[in-house]
Amino acid sequence: MDIFLVVLLVLAGVALLLMEMFLLPGFGIAGVGGFACLIGAVVVAWLMLGQVAGLITLAACVLLMALAIWGFLRSRALDKMALDTKIDSHVELANNKLKKEEDKSEKKED
Repeated sequence: MDIFLVVLLVLAGVALLLMEMFLLPGFGIAGVGGFACLIGAVVVAWLMLGQVAGLITLAACVLLMALAIWGFLRSRALDKMALDTKIDSHVELANNKLKKEEDKSEKKED
């Protein structure tokens, strides 16, 4: 039962942190909840299962979080969420506009 709780907390923590990083803006409840789940998993493993299990859980949390971020970045999910608009227009700068007006006024004077 303790191992199931540790695994459940690790998976919930990773899922909440991924949601916070890629879906929900800001640092909010999902991020705090994700960190709390990961810390809780390590604490439960350390206290209930022993020091070796706590260290293994800590290493697993770090590894799973890194793999989850890497996998999510490599997936096509971000391509579907990101805006992909090409902007072909340009803005005429004020300096260029002033130079054109000066050139026009000089030509009119000649």
